[in-house]
Amino acid sequence: MQQRHTQYAQFAIVAALLVGCIAVLLPFVGTLLFAIVICVTSWPLYARLLAAMRSRHNLAALVMSLSLVLLLLIPMGLLAGSLSGGLEIISRHFRPLIENGLPAEPPAWLANLPLVGREIASYWHQLADSREELNKVLRQLFDPARKVALTTVTIFAQGLLQLLLVTFFSFFIFRDAHIYGGALLTAARKLGGTLGERMLKLARGTITGVMVGIVGTAAAQAVVGMIGYLIAGVPAVLMLTFATFIFAMVPVIGPTLIWGGAALWLYEQGQTGWAIFMLLWGMLGISSVDNFVKPVLISRTAAQPLLLIVVGVFGGVLVFGFIGLFLGPTLLALGQALIREWMVDKGSDLHPSEQA
Repeated sequence: MQQRHTQYAQFAIVAALLVGCIAVLLPFVGTLLFAIVICVTSWPLYARLLAAMRSRHNLAALVMSLSLVLLLLIPMGLLAGSLSGGLEIISRHFRPLIENGLPAEPPAWLANLPLVGREIASYWHQLADSREELNKVLRQLFDPARKVALTTVTIFAQGLLQLLLVTFFSFFIFRDAHIYGGALLTAARKLGGTLGERMLKLARGTITGVMVGIVGTAAAQAVVGMIGYLIAGVPAVLMLTFATFIFAMVPVIGPTLIWGGAALWLYEQGQTGWAIFMLLWGMLGISSVDNFVKPVLISRTAAQPLLLIVVGVFGGVLVFGFIGLFLGPTLLALGQALIREWMVDKGSDLHPSEQA
């Protein structure tokens, strides 16, 4: 009886310890997973760097971490600052409208629109004559827009902190990767045998393929966008290029927000021809890159359905914040690949008569 009580006590202590460990690690699950994804994806580069530095793990890990700072943290900080400044500029632009009301007459181009121009002009006069009606419309338009803008800035600010933690974790993962890799391979062999090793290899290939597909496609769209911004003479080209890179990871509408905003700015400056050029460049150049580059980049892995990518991006952002842009689709793709491989393996274990 005493021995049984001792076993119960030991089990309770181990359970409490596990719960405590999970509670401590839970706030950092997303950043840890993303750090692992980055390390797995960039491992070939790190291996070459480590060989060039004669197996100096600390120095090679430090160089990789500093590279992440240069490639992610600094541009992210500049982009977050630009978003905050942009909100202030928009607020300054619309403040006279709120304080003084609409002009008596709508712009000529708006009133002359075919089919709907007359109705728009009539409603414009109604708003101009009634401050109460104008304020009601402004509240309906600006309140949701303000909340969306503030949420976007908050996500980017949280992303800065998350990327800082990712860089910190990546240093230690790179430095001790030879230890973690050996332990993971041993665990896979003990738990799954040949299947475990195959699953581990599949996981690495899937993570690399999806990340290269997402990041590579976004980088290609950013380069095409930068060429268009330079041709059209849009200011802050580097910032717009990085913003295109970030928003290109959001399916369907992501980069449209950037090149569409650039086209709107050109139109506001009276450069209608360049605004039309920017729209055409965005639709035929920037947005079409996704259809050609991504299938090539992820050709080594199974192509992911659009629904899986969309759910992965938005679900990832809701759960993990900014890093969910990368982490969400990667986790879903990895889960899909592992489940498919497991089902194929289970099917091959059946007796031929059972398979029939």
